[in-house]
Formats: sequence, structure tokens, C-alpha cells
Amino acid sequence: MAASPRILYCHCAYARIVPAETKTEVLTRLASSSAEWDSVPDLCEMAARRDNHIATLISDGALRIAACYPRVVRSLFHAAGSPLPADTLILNMRNETPENIVQGLLKEDA
Repeated sequence: MAASPRILYCHCAYARIVPAETKTEVLTRLASSSAEWDSVPDLCEMAARRDNHIATLISDGALRIAACYPRVVRSLFHAAGSPLPADTLILNMRNETPENIVQGLLKEDA
């Protein structure tokens, strides 16, 4: 049986591009779930610093990310020297509902 995908939540702390209500709701639902997940303050800032922690985020295989636009997130990881695997699920907190985001992060794979 394959391991569950790693869940990563980006708080987008240095840009006010994600509605605060969305971030709060997603965080609340993740915290009340039984899933294991990681949170980072801001992927953009981490990529700009070429933070070594970015490489560890993808080291365990499948990944699901709640952040912003998928193409931006892929570009950030690429710019940091750690391209995302093609099967990475990226959920856009800028324009998706908290319900859809959490459902995507927590869905069971068949």
C-alpha cells in the first residue's frame, strides 16, 4: 500500500493575495483532521532565499499543496532547484473554496 501524500500548507505570510478567511478555514479544518501536514510561512520567500528546506518537502514522494496558482508554485520549486514531481496536486487558495481545498488535500486515493 502506497503512503499517503504529504500535505503542505503555505500561509502566504508576506503577500496579501489569499483571502484571510480562506486561510483560516483551511487551517482550522486541517488542524481538526487526523491527517499529518506541514505548514510553511511563505513559499515565495523560501524560494527567493533558495531555502534548503524546499528540497526536503518533496523528498518523501507524493505531495499535495495548498497555496496559490499551480504554475507559480511549480515555478517556485523549480527556481529553488527542487522541481515538483508531475503528480503533485496544487490547490489554489486564491480562487477555490476552503471546502474544495480541504477535500482535495484530504481525499483518499483509491
